[in-house]
Amino acid sequence: MAKENVQKDEERLEQIETTLGKTEMFIENHRKPIIIVVAILIVAILAIFGVKKFIMEPRETEAANAIFHAEQLFEKDDYATALNGDGNIDGFLSVINEYGGTKSGNLARYYAGVCYLNLGDFNNAIKYLGEYKGKDLFVKPLAMAAMGDAYMELGNAGEAAKCYERAGKDTDNVLTSPMFLMKAGYAYEMVENYKKALEVYNIIKNDYPTSNEGFYVLKNIAYVEAKMAE
Repeated sequence: MAKENVQKDEERLEQIETTLGKTEMFIENHRKPIIIVVAILIVAILAIFGVKKFIMEPRETEAANAIFHAEQLFEKDDYATALNGDGNIDGFLSVINEYGGTKSGNLARYYAGVCYLNLGDFNNAIKYLGEYKGKDLFVKPLAMAAMGDAYMELGNAGEAAKCYERAGKDTDNVLTSPMFLMKAGYAYEMVENYKKALEVYNIIKNDYPTSNEGFYVLKNIAYVEAKMAE
């Protein structure tokens, strides 16, 4: 039995040696292409690292500095100057044009949209809010809800309802989600889409029963159910 085990071990060693020999032969026969491929990979990795370290990171810092003063003006409700700048500081539009591919440049699109909304330019508000592509759990639903407000101001309650609904469902936030869903329900009622209104009201009832909206949503549900029964 021991002799058979020794023989099997020797056979395994021979197989391993044969495999290693073939691998070495392959490497020897393809040494130049392999070296070229490895060199290309190293250069690509170094290039990616270099772009991130020496180009992208400094640009992000510059963009954050550029948007700072515009954000301060925005907080003071000086929407026109925050949007356009004043010759001494950059406004959100300048930040978008100069640093559009950065995180701050993307955030500037949200701010610009809200500025236009407050200035009564609802089409531009929709344009810039729609271009905001951030995934921030706080800003993303706010941007969508603001777009809903712009559509509502333009008399397009149907599109407004869709925006409010998305804003309410984007994040599970007990403060904002039921508020946006309630606005969606009202907008759906305006276009007599009572089925969708009932759907969002029931989300408030089931998922946010202790919210402010949850305390009186039953009246809304009763109303739309009555309308659907007519």
